[in-house]
Amino acid sequence: MAKEIKTENSNGRVFEGTVVASLMQDTCTVAVERYVKHPKYKKFIRQTKKYLVHDAGNTAPVGAKVSIIETHPISKRKRFALLTK
Repeated sequence: MAKEIKTENSNGRVFEGTVVASLMQDTCTVAVERYVKHPKYKKFIRQTKKYLVHDAGNTAPVGAKVSIIETHPISKRKRFALLTK
């Protein structure tokens, strides 16, 4: 039973990140890094967050730069899909 992921005409958030793991079936882990200004010290710091991303067929290799888009909940922790161009 394959789920169809709609990515066009979607108003979800779009992030760019790096694939750090693809050990699960149809799922990869993407690390998204962003710069945030510290509220007290006003210094910019890097924050990294990992997202579980739906990757039908495990097409993205580890280390690849990918874009991900927010979609409907696919499973308990998967809320993003690979953005195909």
